[in-house]
Amino acid sequence: MKSHRVDKPLLISILILAIGGFFIFSSASLGLLARTSGSSFSNVAFSQAFYGLFLGFVVFFITSHTPYKFWRKHALLLFFLSLIATACVFIPQISFLHGGARRWISIAGFSFQPSEFLKIGFIIYLAAWIASVKQGVKTFRFGLLPFLVLVAITGGLLLAQPDTDTFFVILLSGIAMYFVGGAQKKHIALMILIAIIGFATIIMMRPYVLSRIMTFVDPSRDSLGSSYQIQQSLIAIGSGGITGRGFGKSIQKFSFLPEPIGDSIFAVASEEFGFLGSIFIVGMFFFFAFRGLKIAARAPDMFGGLMAVGIVILIVSQSFINIASMLNVFPLSGITLPFISHGGTSLFMTLAGVGILLNISKFKKAD
Repeated sequence: MKSHRVDKPLLISILILAIGGFFIFSSASLGLLARTSGSSFSNVAFSQAFYGLFLGFVVFFITSHTPYKFWRKHALLLFFLSLIATACVFIPQISFLHGGARRWISIAGFSFQPSEFLKIGFIIYLAAWIASVKQGVKTFRFGLLPFLVLVAITGGLLLAQPDTDTFFVILLSGIAMYFVGGAQKKHIALMILIAIIGFATIIMMRPYVLSRIMTFVDPSRDSLGSSYQIQQSLIAIGSGGITGRGFGKSIQKFSFLPEPIGDSIFAVASEEFGFLGSIFIVGMFFFFAFRGLKIAARAPDMFGGLMAVGIVILIVSQSFINIASMLNVFPLSGITLPFISHGGTSLFMTLAGVGILLNISKFKKAD
């Protein structure tokens, strides 16, 4: 195993996404001034700047300088603690409801979303587990069965909140890691079949999920209800034209577009920077994926490679699901856009994850 400098193209893409994303967020958050008090705007801006960007870059510096093998030694503990933290959302005294879901913990005035920790905890533990069982991953007893149990535990906690979107991106990352780790194709096919049946059941049991599917099929079916967000998003994206209205000049973010700093932030960016700006954002995520998967391919061991795959797929799949849902080429989801959307915990953990990826880039297989 040879040690090198960090992958500079990856580092540059991370800086562009994080810093550029904060400017997009700052513009989108101006829409809060037309809806809430100035103090609410200040609190949101401070939270994103301090807890997300500043502390995020602190943890990014720490994880990028921590040898990635450190995480293998503590994988089980990290996963267990992330499960416990996520389970704490069911304690009414320290959690709160928002939008019909119980996903946040509030302690001493500080709130955070523990499922963001679970994302990284799941990836680290899954990478460590696959690397330890080696060829056993090809078997049902030591491969598929433990994997299904791991997914079921994680999914049970998230679906009970409910947080279907987060579970979906974790599942995508997990299946990708399971495949790269050497699982048999028939086991992958069985896993996908189980996932399809599971999500079909969720759609039938949860009306709001079924409503999203119906809106995806017919965006005009309920223009003042379930279709309102996607219609306003398409108006914002379309009104941006080729070059956009200009930074800070979005109209939709003030009164029309729901969640302009959350899952609708791509629509705000598209309105202000136009088609060219939208293509640039999508291109940056593609470039991040390319560099990240290249790092995974040349990682010196299975653990490093699997962890790199998991981090990349987690971030990129979440990004493209968010963007696709705003364009109505995927059912509307409440999932946010990494690096850009509001969420101090999300930005903090995203930067922690890409810091680990950057550290893996320092090491390559010996020639």
